[in-house]
Amino acid sequence: MYQREFDQRLNQAFPKAVLLYGANEYLIDYYIDLYKTKLDAKESMLTLYFDEWDFDQAKNYLSQTSLFGGTNLLIVKNDKKIPKKELDLLIQLANKNADNYFIYGYDETKTSAKSLQSSFTDKKGGVWVRFFEPNINEGIATLQQKAQKIQLDIDHYALQHLMLLLNNNLALCANELDKLAILGIKITSKDIDKLVYSTAPLATEQLLIRLFNKENITSMITQLLDLGEDEASLLRSTQYFVNQIFLFHAYIKLNGHVDSAAILGYKLPKQIEDQKAQLALRVKSAALLKIFEHLLESEIAMKKAPATQREVLLYSMLIKIQGYL
Repeated sequence: MYQREFDQRLNQAFPKAVLLYGANEYLIDYYIDLYKTKLDAKESMLTLYFDEWDFDQAKNYLSQTSLFGGTNLLIVKNDKKIPKKELDLLIQLANKNADNYFIYGYDETKTSAKSLQSSFTDKKGGVWVRFFEPNINEGIATLQQKAQKIQLDIDHYALQHLMLLLNNNLALCANELDKLAILGIKITSKDIDKLVYSTAPLATEQLLIRLFNKENITSMITQLLDLGEDEASLLRSTQYFVNQIFLFHAYIKLNGHVDSAAILGYKLPKQIEDQKAQLALRVKSAALLKIFEHLLESEIAMKKAPATQREVLLYSMLIKIQGYL
């Protein structure tokens, strides 16, 4: 089901077992916090996030009566799927006791959550809820509610500017609102420019990952340009990224494994290291050579072109790179 239908269900009763997933971390955390508050479970709940996951601990927790005579709320957040037999047992235990609840916040960045839905059916006493990345109007409406709740004076245009600056990430925007509320003043777009750090560098990295995964990138290029990135900086970022992919590609071919510390001189987080290794393994040496030559030609063309033509050259450059991959 989707958010509106879930809200209607919550008005009737809180489902005993819930799967929350999708491209909206803010709403996933919002509903987890709602369960904590409404069930008064902050003192008695058990949270198992990512590497903390332990099936036996989760099963034993839901199998016992609450030590405090309150609610047993099990909250699991992970990007790995719980095996179906284990998942079905936890849902069964959640429905066995009136004081038991189970929430599974699944990060489907790596693998789709669709196969998990069959465990969270009405027949089994569960529900699944999928969230989507909010559009700008939905995001602003959500942030307006947050601002009212924390008594922050901020207008529509400042919220719109914040959403743009933080790449439409509601969770980051909400955190920034909490920080801005400490000032106790009316917040304007100028205040946000002075006090909020842009996520443009992170968004640029995401753009280039999408580029190498052959995904649609046109809307993201436009968004980055709106954030204040210029064509020259995006060209430099692309050159730097391609050079990293080449270094990963060459090292893996020579050594048969990946080691970002040896490649770059510093250790990347495991997830990012694996991601760059996968991109490097997909691309052929001949394609990388063509991309390097194309980037050099594009740099010369951009330097010679008038400012009005550089944006078109940027789009053309990135789209042509995808053709080489």
